[in-house]
Amino acid sequence: MQLNSLAMQAACGHVAPVRRQGLVTRLGLALACLLAFFVLAGCANTGKEPDPTVGWTAERLYKEAKDEMDTGNWTQAAKLLEKLESRYPFGVFAQQAQIDIAYVYWKDGSNAQALAAIDRFERLHPNHPSLDYMLYLKGLINFYQDSAFLASLTRQDPSERDPKGARESFDAFKSLVARFPDSKYAPDARLRLNYLVNSIAMNEVHVARLYLDRGAYVAAVNRAQTAVRDFQGAPAVEEALYIMVLAYDKMGMTDLRDDASRVLSMNYPDSTFVKSGFQKESGPWWKIW
Repeated sequence: MQLNSLAMQAACGHVAPVRRQGLVTRLGLALACLLAFFVLAGCANTGKEPDPTVGWTAERLYKEAKDEMDTGNWTQAAKLLEKLESRYPFGVFAQQAQIDIAYVYWKDGSNAQALAAIDRFERLHPNHPSLDYMLYLKGLINFYQDSAFLASLTRQDPSERDPKGARESFDAFKSLVARFPDSKYAPDARLRLNYLVNSIAMNEVHVARLYLDRGAYVAAVNRAQTAVRDFQGAPAVEEALYIMVLAYDKMGMTDLRDDASRVLSMNYPDSTFVKSGFQKESGPWWKIW
């Protein structure tokens, strides 16, 4: 009878559900503990390392950054300067950090960041005593992006490349010389300006000659005129005038041809172009150092 009673209770759901509920509870607790373990383990593995610079003064951050710069550790120097400017945005150390970080970015190979830092400094401090240095640095960064050194490696005339970098370098050096004629950076800027003037002029002449060779005589004249008008005194002007003579002649514009020829003869009486036409140069013109 007792067995039959138990069987009836089980069949009616009065015994077995209690045991099932206990089993489910125990399994739930086990799974919850296991999940908590994995969550804690994940947090431990993804936690960031403590920042050793927390609490450092602006002076100490700058000193440490300067030490990294002195040893050529540009990446670490940039991180420290960024922290300095972020934590202490005002004051002498912040301004010096803004100056140094442009140089550090450049040395670390981040030209775009360096130029952006310089432009930002110019906007924030238009009358800063170190603005001459920042203009000089801006000129250098663009200069070496389009430099004679690279040309010597690739054996390519720099006038044949995109003149954007050369023009931006020219603008920076020109601004430096005009605004700070007595700056210690001005003499070198003037030398580089002389190079850049002919580099940009030669780019115009290079394009003009390509148009001439392809029979696009109007376009050839326009590019040659740009070199003559904007870069008077540059060696490239001689070839520009010669291209104008040839292009006008091809178009049958004899009066303009004769005018260009007269200007060429007057300014370059011993012009090799008049005597011998286009000649292959014995050595690259851009090797000035």
